[in-house]
Amino acid sequence: MSARLPASALVAFARDLLLRAGLESDKAVTVAEILVEADLLGHTTHGLALLPAYLAEIEKGAMTNAGEPRVVADFPAAVTWDAQRLPGPWVIRRALDLAMGRAEQNGLCSVAIRRSHHIACLAAYLRPATERGLMVLLTCSDPNVCSVAPFGGRREVFTPNPIAAAWPTAGDPVMLDFSASITTNALTKRLQTEGKKFPGAWALTAAGEPSDDPAVFSTNPPGTLLPTGGLDHGHKGYALALLVEALTGALAGHGRADPREGWGATVFLQVMNPAYFGGAAEFRRQAEHVAAACRATPPRPGVARVRLPGENGLALRRDQLAHGVTLHPSILPALTPWTVKLGVALP
Repeated sequence: MSARLPASALVAFARDLLLRAGLESDKAVTVAEILVEADLLGHTTHGLALLPAYLAEIEKGAMTNAGEPRVVADFPAAVTWDAQRLPGPWVIRRALDLAMGRAEQNGLCSVAIRRSHHIACLAAYLRPATERGLMVLLTCSDPNVCSVAPFGGRREVFTPNPIAAAWPTAGDPVMLDFSASITTNALTKRLQTEGKKFPGAWALTAAGEPSDDPAVFSTNPPGTLLPTGGLDHGHKGYALALLVEALTGALAGHGRADPREGWGATVFLQVMNPAYFGGAAEFRRQAEHVAAACRATPPRPGVARVRLPGENGLALRRDQLAHGVTLHPSILPALTPWTVKLGVALP
């Protein structure tokens, strides 16, 4: 088993690499915190595993190092930003702070964001809202990339188009983060690098044949990922992907209809304040009743107990904060060349 490393040391390590690469101080700190938060929650493909690619984007000028988003529209409950390719984790953290403040004043606030750089793990942003008694919805698409076919098709149109949401209960919040595709691009690349297969027919070859081989993405033309639901019920994931495209690119006014600019994200974020709807106490009463009913459901054979979304991740986060983070074995080797180039010691 890999040695466990303190989360604070990993944040400092990532921050120092980003600073040496040229990112502004506040942006470097926020990006480092979000990447490590993803690893704390167990999202090992969307945490520090992304840092080498982020550093490469900074080096070639594809990620903006400094500045602020440009305000496209600003109403009390509806805001649109052009993020001007600033680092996604910093942009989303800023947008969340804005949306939480306005939701506490106005009941809700939505922020549509065009032209952000990649935003990493969506689940890593959710806890601050639930800790303030708020409900949050976050989704994104990358209009510069396509790897997922619409249901019934065999050519890529979408990215995995993740959807995340969270709301408070008496204990841990309910916290979900899933994709409209059957898996993510990052996991596909990891499995291909490791010479492994998907657990099932999660992809299509370029000819439209089902496949469990991530290598179909290296053919010319490439294969595609299937929508969530796969060959039988992929119409459901396809519908979710279309919803995400409407919430992100359509609302932000910039998406797949525009020229490609490079790896990035178009984002929709909404924060809701239960106090302005049926009331905060009634929200908790209803949410906790449903949560308790799910937990009390007798498990089917082979299942220990019924869990709520986010339950395992939050338990893992507590354990790793107390005892150190176990990184995926590929992460530090991938960062070693950057430590040499930028003069930052490995943790």
